[in-house]
Amino acid sequence: MFIDYAKIHIKAGDGGRGIVSFRREKYVPKGGPDGGDGGKGGNVILKASKDENTLRSFRFKKNFKAENGQPGGSNNKTGKSGKDLVIVVPVGTIVKDEEGNTIADLSRDGQTVIVAKGGKGGKGNAAFASPTNRAPRTATPGKPGEEKDIVLELKLLADVGLVGFPNAGKSSLIRAVSDAKPEIADYPFTTLQPHLGYVFFDDRDFIIADIPGIIEGAHKGKGLGLRFLKHIERTTILLFVLDITDEPEEKHKKLMDELEKYNPKLLKRKRAVVLNKIDLVDKIDEKLYKGLFSEEVFFISALKKKGLKPLLKWISESLKED
Repeated sequence: MFIDYAKIHIKAGDGGRGIVSFRREKYVPKGGPDGGDGGKGGNVILKASKDENTLRSFRFKKNFKAENGQPGGSNNKTGKSGKDLVIVVPVGTIVKDEEGNTIADLSRDGQTVIVAKGGKGGKGNAAFASPTNRAPRTATPGKPGEEKDIVLELKLLADVGLVGFPNAGKSSLIRAVSDAKPEIADYPFTTLQPHLGYVFFDDRDFIIADIPGIIEGAHKGKGLGLRFLKHIERTTILLFVLDITDEPEEKHKKLMDELEKYNPKLLKRKRAVVLNKIDLVDKIDEKLYKGLFSEEVFFISALKKKGLKPLLKWISESLKED
């Protein structure tokens, strides 16, 4: 199951309390204050990892707490600090607060962010000693660690995003050119979750994302809607995969309209039109079809694996330019 949204509760560790203590040494009859400070509470840290590709691990576990700091000790010993809690999330995770403000965008493998800071340790009575108060009996408790709810949103990182209506052949295409194995069938919304495929061509490797089919009104949340449109935002190149037998010009206009209404900046991305299912057409007037679109146009049969090399070469060269 692909999960790209999670809301979790995090709690950093509380600081340890300071203590009241006096020296009781054999040859120091009057002693003196030696109560140590408490240790600092552990932080809650998020760390991005390329080994994770979904937020599935947060489906059932919702609460996370770092370790508390330990109390101070006698002989001016500071308490042990609490261990930081490191939570691993997929690369591409955006961290937000409850109001929707972005805290961090973890777009690189190994990138970290402190999302809740541990509380400071309290002061022991040794810290309050002064010429006028040589035997203080005061110590302070540790500060509480930060506690909050945060939202995790995953946006896939890919070089190429496949965009198209259901049954246009996106799953067949990604299966034909990569190591991804999405389900393929002749009914709408076969693809219910994004798939990433690794492609190696012309001494270059790149990632293709099969984004689930868009329908009219997707920008308003219809169909699979906003849930998967956001994954397109990370891609460098957009491929409009269209069924050549099913009004490709009209479908292209509708896709452009949905993307513009969702995020106009997407139309500034490098893109191409991929006319699929040419094996179902007896004769193709390529010049006529190319005149229908402003983008580069490719004619393929993902099922028969025809016309793929020119498309992959264009992708490879386009990525080199970027």
